[in-house]
Amino acid sequence: MADRQHGHVTREQLLALGLSARAIAARIRAGKLIRVHAGVYAVGAPRRTALAKAAAAVLACGPEAALSRESALALWGLRTWPATHEVTAPTEKRRPGITSHRSETLAGDTRIRHGIRTTNPVRTIIDIAPRRTDRQLVRLVQDARLKKHLNATQLQRLLLRCPRLQPLIDPTQNPTRSKLEDDFVAWIKKHKLPMPRINTKLNGKEVDALYEAERLIVELDGWPYHSGRVAFASDHQRDSDHRTFGFDTVRYTGEQLTDVEAANLRRRLSRSSAC
Repeated sequence: MADRQHGHVTREQLLALGLSARAIAARIRAGKLIRVHAGVYAVGAPRRTALAKAAAAVLACGPEAALSRESALALWGLRTWPATHEVTAPTEKRRPGITSHRSETLAGDTRIRHGIRTTNPVRTIIDIAPRRTDRQLVRLVQDARLKKHLNATQLQRLLLRCPRLQPLIDPTQNPTRSKLEDDFVAWIKKHKLPMPRINTKLNGKEVDALYEAERLIVELDGWPYHSGRVAFASDHQRDSDHRTFGFDTVRYTGEQLTDVEAANLRRRLSRSSAC
């Protein structure tokens, strides 16, 4: 049982297994059970991994508790582990070193991941939304999509349950891959420009944005992915390859997403449409 729970058992579980209160006390005195939280013990030696600490925090808050908010994001690989774990349960239990929350609507919103009960990605994003700016929330949702934590059905469910996201996320578009791409989409919306297809394939290669009818590609040159001589040569070879199929490419850095460039792009799209 302890192995399934990252090295931990609860007092209730030990009693259910047939150990008496006296037998539990004897094992505590002998150092075979080491108290981690009230009613939660490490078997043998405490494990120091983030997963072990998270599992112990959930066990400390009751059988229906689930890792939530910042800690759930970490379990889903969407942020680093926080210093203090957060747990949600139908009945709030205050435990030193744990931030607990009470919710009567937890049923149906939990999953088991790495052996730990946690809120599912939809519920986790809903719970964390008040702590994030729009820009941060968009990036969080897109990262969850990229990691395959949100399929099309789950994304639609998220948008229905979190109306704030509805004007920010287009479920018909592929997920963006960076903050620069998020800024580009916001820039397009701000200037009421036609929305291109995001991260789509053309001639067997993925492009950042595509105006297919206007035969125009938009590539976004973030420093981490487009710096250096090799990347420069590769980018220009891709542009040349696309030109052979009749597609021009325009490239933007984050600093170029300006009002002036928006007007230039509008004129360019208008000329292409006229042709």
